[in-house]
Amino acid sequence: MPADTFPSGRIAGVHASPIYLDRDRTMDKIGALVAEAARGGARVVAFSESFLPGFPIWCLVQRPIDQHGQFERLFANSVQVPGPYTERLAQIARSNDVYLSIGVTERSAVSMGQLFNTNLIFDPSGTLVSHHRKLVATWAERLVWAHGDGAGLGVVETEIGRLGVLICGENTNPLARYALMAQGEQVHIATWPPVWPFRRGGDGEAYRRWIEVRSAAHAFEAKVFALSVAAHLDELTILGCADGDTEVEKVLRDAPPAVSLALGPDGNLIGDHIQGEEGILFLDVDVAKSIAPKMAHDVVGGYQRFDVFDVTLNKRRHAPIRLLGDHLDATVSAGGRPGESEEA
Repeated sequence: MPADTFPSGRIAGVHASPIYLDRDRTMDKIGALVAEAARGGARVVAFSESFLPGFPIWCLVQRPIDQHGQFERLFANSVQVPGPYTERLAQIARSNDVYLSIGVTERSAVSMGQLFNTNLIFDPSGTLVSHHRKLVATWAERLVWAHGDGAGLGVVETEIGRLGVLICGENTNPLARYALMAQGEQVHIATWPPVWPFRRGGDGEAYRRWIEVRSAAHAFEAKVFALSVAAHLDELTILGCADGDTEVEKVLRDAPPAVSLALGPDGNLIGDHIQGEEGILFLDVDVAKSIAPKMAHDVVGGYQRFDVFDVTLNKRRHAPIRLLGDHLDATVSAGGRPGESEEA
């Protein structure tokens, strides 16, 4: 009897810049880049954090009192899930026969001010198979995005392996990473903004090092293939985030750009990286190469003490209200019929 074979295939990370806070033109660019990646043999195509309609870098560098206009523009270009733009993304996945992973700023269905930092995955049929909201907005991002929840913290079965995604700082959260490992993750995507100015005067190569360290840590601990996907910082984004403030413009120009890179289950870099320019990074995955490394450390198998540690993941979706017995006697319901009961 022949031995079993295990998933393999190609994943692509798109290191590119959106058309800053322009949802429709960015959608057109997404379509072109996915088609290019698919022609390169990719079965999974991944974009960076909040690629649609662009990462709100201004929340890191502008004073809160000066951010109102930027926030309003971001909200107006944000994405409802489901909605017309998720259908366009689904069509891109279908027409290119790929799994599409993409970061979006998601608009709340009930609030005119609530936004989520969200990652969506569509399968080759265009079905939305993962809807993950970033658990905690990082640092100044809390001026923009609300807390997410565990509803989308899981893995997706693909032909190249079980795929998991964490957004930026979530890759620093040991429990978030363990949650994916414990659900059988075999291929990991980490998404990042194009730049992260944390101190005035630039951070040298600190941002690149942060990405490398966190990506390598997860690849090594989980024994997975890992692809870090960052956005490119272009001139339009710099000028848009600065909004006429020359000091902010200088901060952005001094800050080191993000890097996109790939790693194997041993935590070592595979191939080249992309930094400072647009491009597509391809990673060839062979899940079987995770087997030998797990002989030493399998932290969701033989190298764990389930009698000592007990981890629980709450996968309930957060909602602003829970309606119980919402019966509208002698009134017209949302469905237009008197006395119809509506329960959450």
